[in-house]
Amino acid sequence: RAPAPQAGVSTNFTTWAGIGNAKVQLILNYANIFLIFSAIFAGQSPNDPMQYRQDKHGNALSVLGYGCMRFTRKNGAIDLDKAESEVMAAIRGGVNYFDTAFIYPGSEAALGQILERNGVRDQVYIATKLPQYIIQHRSAFDRYFNEELKRLRTDHVDYYLLHQMADYAQWEKMRDLGIEEWVAEKKRSGAIRNFGFSYHGPTEHFLKILAAYDWDFCQIQYNYRDEHTQAGVTGLKAAAARGIPVVIMEPLRGGKLVNLLPEESKKRIARDERGWTPAEWAFRWLYNQPEVTVVLSGMNSLEMVEENLKTASEARVGEFTARDFDLIEQISQDIRRKEKVGCTGCRYCMPCPQGVDIPTAFRCYNTMYSESKWAGRFQYLLSTGFSREPATAKRCIECGKCEKHCPQGIPIREKLKEADKALRPLHFRIFSAVCRLNIFRQRLRKD
Repeated sequence: RAPAPQAGVSTNFTTWAGIGNAKVQLILNYANIFLIFSAIFAGQSPNDPMQYRQDKHGNALSVLGYGCMRFTRKNGAIDLDKAESEVMAAIRGGVNYFDTAFIYPGSEAALGQILERNGVRDQVYIATKLPQYIIQHRSAFDRYFNEELKRLRTDHVDYYLLHQMADYAQWEKMRDLGIEEWVAEKKRSGAIRNFGFSYHGPTEHFLKILAAYDWDFCQIQYNYRDEHTQAGVTGLKAAAARGIPVVIMEPLRGGKLVNLLPEESKKRIARDERGWTPAEWAFRWLYNQPEVTVVLSGMNSLEMVEENLKTASEARVGEFTARDFDLIEQISQDIRRKEKVGCTGCRYCMPCPQGVDIPTAFRCYNTMYSESKWAGRFQYLLSTGFSREPATAKRCIECGKCEKHCPQGIPIREKLKEADKALRPLHFRIFSAVCRLNIFRQRLRKD
């Protein structure tokens, strides 16, 4: 809204301009009307507190995105009525970015049905993903994409991603199958508006993939506990330097930065004068960074939607003080005290001459004890198990180069053996080998 004239200023202005106060008020009223209509044409309600950041082409994306993987299920299927009430509450609050994927059971179909029966498809952007890890032939591109269009009840996808990239070899496989030409054709027809990738591997491979193509956007796992793992802050800033918008997934690590915080961390948050909830601290830490474009949240309750809308409307870039960062660091230290290895993820030990991703091994090993054994092993499988040459600790030849650079003085060779034994029991090794064989079968035949 236009600011009211300040005392003294308006009188001098009206005297100088030769107009009365009534006319000044009329001008201000017209200015307010203009601003309201400007907001409406920008896709924003005049009462909408949502904040927006631009994508590569100037489209305004809500800083809060809706992750559709965690819709509530009832009797084995998505509770459509409940999901609809939550999705529509988010849209009314200004959310315009909705993320789903081919492999999320029932998610694409539910989202498509909700948007269609409420007549709001054109008010939002849909992001969904191509399951690149199961594709062996170029013909599969159209088969999966057409099925997704059918499920989503739309003729185009606004943001299309290669799902779950973890290794540069996966990009090479997609490139050799003709993904660049296929995407170019879909863009010409308007079926795909923006093309990107989601990522779960080491930083080095993220940077290589980032530089390999003219991406419209990317999606990474990033939060205050993953600042120096996977793509991490290095990948975030590298993408921003290239003008590539970054969508954030797992801002709460699947809710663990709320539900599984140490008791001491919960007390620290409760005592703090900010009055923010654990979820708010995690979201505001992200919104504080200008390189972040959209933060996804898998919302499955109206209370969660309302809290996240409130945070998204209030948080500002650069609002964190030194005291705020200090609290985040104290929470991180509380979590680390429950862990097995005192690795901070600084990556001074990298690169390993044998290709072992040392920080990832220790992070996932620690996750087994700070969260659950399954969580640690699954994250390790995602980060290393699907690579052409898995960056697991079994490749270590105990040269000791890494230990010379570790500022924490960690006996890395000894701890890597412990981590590998815990993270890769026999059934996980078998599953990983089978997945890798399937993913790279076509490339192995070509070679």
